[in-house]
Amino acid sequence: MADKSKQVKYYATGKRKEAIAKVWLIPGTGKIVINKKSLEDLNVSITQRTKLLKPLLLTKTNDRYDVISSVSGGGISGQVDAVMHGIAKALNIISEEYRPLLKTEGLLTRDDRIVERKKYGKKKARKGTQYRKR
Repeated sequence: MADKSKQVKYYATGKRKEAIAKVWLIPGTGKIVINKKSLEDLNVSITQRTKLLKPLLLTKTNDRYDVISSVSGGGISGQVDAVMHGIAKALNIISEEYRPLLKTEGLLTRDDRIVERKKYGKKKARKGTQYRKR
């Protein structure tokens, strides 16, 4: 049996909204584990599942690497995007040949849009009270 400490691991951090994902890519069979749960056990939609796999499918490496990730913060959507960003960054570390593919799809760029803060005198960030003419 191979020693796990000597196995090659590629690490990257992905971020989106309040979510932060630590992602490790390990040469393997394409198994995906997020927060110690397999991809099938996760409570994500089919759309989010395909979004998560997008970097691997683009580079045709979905059956070459195992993905192990731990995600914290944010909601499901932010966490899925954070893992996707982390996978893309790790693939970029593995080989510079993947960079043009990932860059054109915008997977290496961190989506820095976050929730706008609530302002005083308003119900939400921009929504104000209803105006009554009479």
